Amino acid sequence: MKIDELKTKKIGMIALGCDKNRVDAEKILAKCVNFGFQLVASIEDADIVIINTCAFLNSARLEAFDAIKECIEYKKSGSLEKIVVTGCLNRYKGETDKELLDYIDEFVPISENEKIISHIAKLYGAKTTKDYGLDADRVITTPSHIAYLKIADGCNNACAYCTIPAIRGKYTSRKIEDIVEEAKQLVKNGVREILLVAQDVTRYGSDLYGELKLINLLEELVKIDNLTWIRLHYCYPENLTDELLQFIKANDKICKYIDMPLQHASDNILKAMKRRNTAKEASEILNKAELYGLSVRSTFIIGFPNETRKDFNALVKFLKVHNLSNVGFFAYSREKYTLAYDMEGQVDEKVKLKRLKKVEKLQTKLYKNRQKKKVGQILDCMIDYYDAENDWYIGRTTFDSYEVDTICYISSADELQIGEVVSVKITATNGIDLIGDVL
Repeated sequence: MKIDELKTKKIGMIALGCDKNRVDAEKILAKCVNFGFQLVASIEDADIVIINTCAFLNSARLEAFDAIKECIEYKKSGSLEKIVVTGCLNRYKGETDKELLDYIDEFVPISENEKIISHIAKLYGAKTTKDYGLDADRVITTPSHIAYLKIADGCNNACAYCTIPAIRGKYTSRKIEDIVEEAKQLVKNGVREILLVAQDVTRYGSDLYGELKLINLLEELVKIDNLTWIRLHYCYPENLTDELLQFIKANDKICKYIDMPLQHASDNILKAMKRRNTAKEASEILNKAELYGLSVRSTFIIGFPNETRKDFNALVKFLKVHNLSNVGFFAYSREKYTLAYDMEGQVDEKVKLKRLKKVEKLQTKLYKNRQKKKVGQILDCMIDYYDAENDWYIGRTTFDSYEVDTICYISSADELQIGEVVSVKITATNGIDLIGDVL
């Protein structure tokens, strides 16, 4: 098949997994557009489907297999020609059912994503050596005023429960100038809030420059005109220095918000997890963040091997003491290629779920009370969209991140623009969400 004929093919994408995976998918889509493929929104309209998979947990792998099976049915019917799989599932290719493998036309390694057009062309007997576009090229799949920006890939932390080092390899930072160029392109295309992501953003630069360089990167990003908010996701506590906290506080463009996965509050469990901080050190950094006026989102794993009632109660006490603004809880998932997989003392699933429900109920109560204290305050909110049916705008405060945190229902006598930041007086709460009026 000639290249011009290949360009007539319609291509679809199924993107699964985390925000870092989303960035990979958006860059793949950009290469497809630059090549000349027509993007379609449904499998039934596609000639080729790319499935960008997640494999962090068993549940994610099952979701990926379900997506593959769905595409196979379209291929059997003759409406779909090729199935291309990339992303984290490739680490588990050897464990994929042969029945599925027989229908998958190509497994593209993550490291080969920039050459994905060449992989697709090869399936049709065509040949191309181009990569079709710059690294900064993206097809944004979030609302047009919001974008994730990946500053590094992989991880060196080797936590006992985590598959990321086995799947993604060692921590690898991107160059500051490349990140800034991509950010400028995003802003040029209408993005107003950038969410910096990596497995650990606070480690940024340590591999590439021999020292931590997150502040240096932020110094360049805050200079970008028309960029309103910069948000930091996945900050590990050991690298949240006073200098970094002070920098966040002093710069208006940086949201007073950090996503800091703590995972537990029992020293016994933290040590078993191979975490690099103690519960006391976590408490100290949370107290510092509060002094700097920062809101902290965190995540905790429930039911890690050998978690006793005493360990669990330590976590419950920790949550009550610190009353964190936003928290996610996950039942421990036993994963191959991790140190915890072979640990003795695996916690019964029923015990995990019972404990999970208890902390979720506690956190909901704590957070509702925390939200009620915001009534009467004036907070900056970014407008995400307009709900015409109810005649109000939906936005988020600087203390709430896109998709994972709470929202604010906003009334305004004047028309507001999507991506605009307005001052809102909070008048009430709706469960854990806020209600307010534009001043």
